[in-house]
Amino acid sequence: MRQRSGLLWGMLSVALVAWFAFSPPALASKDIIVAVGSNFTTLDPYDANDTLSQAVAKSFYQGLFGLDRNMKVIPVLAKTWQISPDGLHYTITLRQGIKFQDGTDFNAQAVKINLDRARNPANRLKRYNLYKDITRVDVLDTFRVRITLKTPYSAFINVLAHPATVMISPEALHKWGPRIGFHPVGTGPYVLDTWNTTDYLRVKKFPGYWQPGLPKLDSITWRPVVDNNTRASMLQTGEATFAFPIPYEQAPVLEKNPDIELVSTPSIMQRYISMNVTRKPFNDIRVREAINYAINRDALVKVAFAGYATPATGIVPPAIAGATQYAPWPWDPGKARELLREAGYPNGFTTTLWSSHNHSTAQKVLQFLQQQLATVGIQTKITALDAGRRAALVEAKDQAESDVRLFYTGWSASTGEANWALAPLFATQNWPPVLFNTAFYSNPQVDRNLALALKTTNEQEKARLYKSTQDIIWHDVPWAPLVVEKLVSAHRKQLTGFYVMPDTGFSFENADLQ
Repeated sequence: MRQRSGLLWGMLSVALVAWFAFSPPALASKDIIVAVGSNFTTLDPYDANDTLSQAVAKSFYQGLFGLDRNMKVIPVLAKTWQISPDGLHYTITLRQGIKFQDGTDFNAQAVKINLDRARNPANRLKRYNLYKDITRVDVLDTFRVRITLKTPYSAFINVLAHPATVMISPEALHKWGPRIGFHPVGTGPYVLDTWNTTDYLRVKKFPGYWQPGLPKLDSITWRPVVDNNTRASMLQTGEATFAFPIPYEQAPVLEKNPDIELVSTPSIMQRYISMNVTRKPFNDIRVREAINYAINRDALVKVAFAGYATPATGIVPPAIAGATQYAPWPWDPGKARELLREAGYPNGFTTTLWSSHNHSTAQKVLQFLQQQLATVGIQTKITALDAGRRAALVEAKDQAESDVRLFYTGWSASTGEANWALAPLFATQNWPPVLFNTAFYSNPQVDRNLALALKTTNEQEKARLYKSTQDIIWHDVPWAPLVVEKLVSAHRKQLTGFYVMPDTGFSFENADLQ
């Protein structure tokens, strides 16, 4: 009996060896880890002020339109569209046969529900101002919707292409209400697997995705890593597959690694200091000019950005259509001290300098600015804010309550056009907590120009109005424009099709792991 069992086992062993020899190998799981610079505030793009949260939300969500890597508008869930001659009515025909990840049909009614939610001020969504000019949304038939505006709005298609303007499942909105930011359900390529709000967010492939053959990855783990050097180290060890932003001083090191590809691309990310022009001493233009003369932007590019930036030549980055360029502010500490004396501050003054981010590069910028301002007698107490404190101390407070004085931050016009590069930052109506005019700047002609530019259908007139607006703001000096960043990311060479957009968001729908 023992001999027969041994014989049977031997035959079975031979069979198993043969099976393993001739059967196809199991496919390796395609899982990547993406190391990013800060935490995510919400997964509801309509209620997110930060580009990173909206970028991660692309895992789940799509809009009627989107932007390609050159920031040009492309149709996504929309198939065709027509604009009425008076610029008030947008009729959009939708793609058919698409379902949300919970099985709900995507159709014109879903579009209406999303846009009605976005334009309703009672919902208190952070991106409300993008949609406040919509007066009604009508379902024409199952796959056609008409959007009517209060006044002509020449940038409206770009608003529909903004990363915030996504389509959320109506069933999910009904079920979760204001908690939809923790329960995303869209038409996108991935679904939420796990979200540990302090550590990581993992998404996995949605098998019912409407675009054949996509996605190619099985999962993406988004991991917030505030320290720049840690992100770079994770890439070196293989703990991360993709990392952004890369600390500029680490770029040469990563470039030498044969397993890593370093990528530097142009951006529309402008870094600047806003000055609260409603509070002393920044209500004096001579003080604001002095601060501009005090900063050596060429040195800032080298010290904080390791050459991966260019000195700002305007208030709108050159890559944005309609940007006006000026001669950069020269570094002239003597002129700065002279202006301070004229303004009544011969010994300088003490103030606060806050930053909208607390990662390593921001810390370097703050230290550099502190030293530069000190050379002309301006002493600053610096504070780097995380996303939560930024929302509470800066974004949520109106002019009367605000403690903002000098505020180092950045802006990328995610619609890709001049209105969104100007209006949120300089229109009187967009003082916090409405939008991001943290200088509390107000100029009636600027307000008129911005309103007229949206109403005109004449491209030459629009260009004239935007140039006039920039000329006025440049003269009024509510900012110290600093640099336009270059975007430096890096990834393991097995990863393809994953890149940083000019607005610092991500494109990864075609990402694959070789």
